[in-house]
Amino acid sequence: MTSALDVFRDHVLDGHVAVVTGGGTGICRGIARAYARLGADVCIVSRKADVLEATARELSAESGRDVLAVAADVRDPDAIAHAIARTVERFGKLDTLVNGAAGNFLAPAAALSPNGFRTVIEIDLLGSFFAARAAFEALKAAGNGLVLNISATLHYHGTPLQVHASAAKAGVDAMTKNLAVEWGRFGIRSCAIAPGPIGDTEGMRRLATPEVAAKATAIIPAGRFGAIDEIAAAAVFLRSPAAAYVTGHVMVVDGGHSIATPSVAGI
Repeated sequence: MTSALDVFRDHVLDGHVAVVTGGGTGICRGIARAYARLGADVCIVSRKADVLEATARELSAESGRDVLAVAADVRDPDAIAHAIARTVERFGKLDTLVNGAAGNFLAPAAALSPNGFRTVIEIDLLGSFFAARAAFEALKAAGNGLVLNISATLHYHGTPLQVHASAAKAGVDAMTKNLAVEWGRFGIRSCAIAPGPIGDTEGMRRLATPEVAAKATAIIPAGRFGAIDEIAAAAVFLRSPAAAYVTGHVMVVDGGHSIATPSVAGI
């Protein structure tokens, strides 16, 4: 089966160095895999060291590249700064930061605990800022820096059971645009990808019951859930020379789901 990544020539990302938070699993594992396969040196970051190290071994074996794994919680500014420093020490520079670490669960707003709301905000929004702030000097020194935030489409309309994640991702989108304006003069672009329902991810397995998944598929104009490689392909494009004049943009990759209908609970 043809992958969305097959359109890119080999070595299109030669010379690039990326940190991918949340890179141990799911969409961000797919982005890290694509970057390494196409020539970039990659550091993946996550809290779970065992999962992270297993992924690093798999990606290294597949790509033939040295994929670095650094266990860190993005909610801890010192920990993520350490991961950035380790990357620069290992590979000599950093020009790409993918902020993909995220937390989510289904919860009605009236029953959502303060700690539950706070935790998702801390991981998705604060963690993305902490990582960007820690990476700023290295991205500036590279002269061709990119902050790539993984957002969502939840906040484009009212999404039941997702007030915490919607608020966090709305903040991520705002941060994306602000960083593009402030950091453009330093040679740093800031973009985001907003995936729609993507199959074969832990998030979809946890958030979409079979009934919800069936309803969602029926109303997506593309007629299906997306694939991880389709999000990874967008991430490759935004890092490639083809996107050199793209900044402050949130690229929606959702098969038309967000514009077709009011949301379905949990999607």
